[in-house]
Amino acid sequence: MSMGAYDEDEHERRERQASKVDTDFDDERTIYHGRVEYDSGDSAEALLDQFEEIKSS
Repeated sequence: MSMGAYDEDEHERRERQASKVDTDFDDERTIYHGRVEYDSGDSAEALLDQFEEIKSS
């Protein structure tokens, strides 16, 4: 068979492979316990001042 020729068996094999549904995974949601904290850091003005200082260097 030449390169690029139509292969019906290969096409059907790929269709079967693509239509399979994987049910071997854990369907339960993971529950996390704890808390999240965000550090907003410096004020916007301090950050802009720092940016200007870096830009001018």
